[in-house]
Amino acid sequence: MQHVFSGNPFDRAEAERRDPNWIEQAMRRPGTRILPLWKLNVLISRNSAPALGWLGPELLDRVSKQCPTPVLLGLRDGVAHFTVDVSGIEDPASLGLESGFKFEEARAAAADVSAQETGIIAQAKAQIDWHVRHRFCSVCATETVAERGGLQRHCLKCSALHFPRTDPVVIMLVHKGDRCILGQTRARAAAGFYSCLAGFMDQGESIEEAVRREVREEAGLELAEIRYHSSQPWPFPSSLMIGCHAEAATETIHFDSEEMTDVRWYSREDALAALNGKHPSLKVPGPIAIAHHLIKAWATRDVR
Repeated sequence: MQHVFSGNPFDRAEAERRDPNWIEQAMRRPGTRILPLWKLNVLISRNSAPALGWLGPELLDRVSKQCPTPVLLGLRDGVAHFTVDVSGIEDPASLGLESGFKFEEARAAAADVSAQETGIIAQAKAQIDWHVRHRFCSVCATETVAERGGLQRHCLKCSALHFPRTDPVVIMLVHKGDRCILGQTRARAAAGFYSCLAGFMDQGESIEEAVRREVREEAGLELAEIRYHSSQPWPFPSSLMIGCHAEAATETIHFDSEEMTDVRWYSREDALAALNGKHPSLKVPGPIAIAHHLIKAWATRDVR
């Protein structure tokens, strides 16, 4: 299935981005589209149906002194599309945006724009955020320069190359019979949400090994069969959620109280009610998150 933040339609222009002259010309070419981000908020047009707020290359003349070099997202129908970080501008109103254009938080924007545009948001936000966080070489601490349309940073002192990272996260709905495991992390306690267990993969670890380790660490359970369900880019800041269903081999919960405030078994009826917003106490993530779809697939018996 296709989740929110996936479905990006761009050709990422691997061959073209090797030529810095082509990139420089493409940035200024009439018809080129520029998507500005301000403090990682994305520009949205709400003049009719909500859509990404693409601007023309003339934007670069207004922001070139305050903002870094644009990042090439890719090509669509031969047209180059870039994103640029305009956070160096104190007040985005000074950009002279048309009525109906507004910078919005990525989650909120993704709930309204098309499926393909959510994939573009994921790419633009993750890449801009990476450049903000990785200006300096991790080898020698010298400031680096962006190359290949923003697909790498180069240290001119020690010649190290640095590339945007994606952090793999396993997220799993653990079940046994007509019950499933849902947990509440300390980070989500204030909001009252319960969700699938999840955690970052370690180096030298397979997906299945990571699923087993995280479930053992967070819930104290051992697993039988593990099945892959789907994946979702999650640009907060740069994760790839790897969704699985896992059958529990044991049932007694011993959760990690430093990370989790609660982990418990819920019935299929509880899960269905929570998905429909009708459970008296259980709240689960909405459709923007892969956790929602992992729970829904199990609750509606769509687990293969």
